[in-house]
Amino acid sequence: MIVDLPNTTSSKISKTLVKIREEGGAVALGRVLTLVISTTLGEEEEAIEAANDASREHPMRVIVVSTDQGNGHNDGDARVDAQIRVGGDAGASEVVVVKAYGDAAIDQESLVTGLLLPDAPVVAWWPGNAPEVVSESAIGRIAQRRITDAAASSNPLDAITVISSSYQPGDTDFAWTRLTLWRAQLAAVLDQPPYQPVTAVEVHGAADSPSTVLLAAWLQLQLEVEVTLTVSSKSHGSSGIQGVTLTRESGDIGLERTMANVATLVQPNQPTHDISLPRRSLRDCLAEELRRLDPDELFGDVVKRGVGQLGKPGTSPTGTGAHA
Repeated sequence: MIVDLPNTTSSKISKTLVKIREEGGAVALGRVLTLVISTTLGEEEEAIEAANDASREHPMRVIVVSTDQGNGHNDGDARVDAQIRVGGDAGASEVVVVKAYGDAAIDQESLVTGLLLPDAPVVAWWPGNAPEVVSESAIGRIAQRRITDAAASSNPLDAITVISSSYQPGDTDFAWTRLTLWRAQLAAVLDQPPYQPVTAVEVHGAADSPSTVLLAAWLQLQLEVEVTLTVSSKSHGSSGIQGVTLTRESGDIGLERTMANVATLVQPNQPTHDISLPRRSLRDCLAEELRRLDPDELFGDVVKRGVGQLGKPGTSPTGTGAHA
């Protein structure tokens, strides 16, 4: 069910939610958190779809704050339009879409405060460009967890640098979440004999892939060896992270993505294996981040210490692709 509320207020939206619960049986019981999505006008639906899918694992209230700020179109009359989605149009959640125009878009915190679930944690997500310091933004101040996506920003590598300098406990980024399968596979390889120390590491990926930078920083911190980071154009039909080589006394271990969702694992004295290593969807990344509401200390360590310790990456002709 979808209920449109043109030219409305936060108070009217809240009263309509109560009315829908009383008349239609849609209840907030069992909601474990409030997810606040901050986006720009016209770019809401992909984020809403991901949130609806993730809500089947994490029942929640989704509040989408969509404004025209930053696009040079903030001179019109102040107005707030809203839409409430429940039932089949909202997965296992209830979705409130708030579209603010003109001066009404300036104070995003006031748009959502009256719609938050009582006594439930708040998670904020910026699917596109995020504030420079998310923890000090209007929505970031009320959230326990703050999720950004460097790969969706206009300059992904600069976005990682900004995160590194402004990180506060509770911040995280999908560029890190997309590394989960890569980190698990590399850890599994090194957990097998021979248990020799890694003496050198090479990571290569697309020139605009923030996940490649974070993977190199994580390996350097964990293995305590210098990592050679090489960025290049699209290779073997793959963007994002393209491959990792770990050097040990017995030989090199190579994990190379040769196709979009398949990586080839080469180890000394062992047969070559093709491993499923799919790119993670927005739904998968969001669902994983919502499984923990405490600060991700490892991510903080990687962006605060690891990124700064990386040497300047080697460069080849730049290409496209910003996903893991």
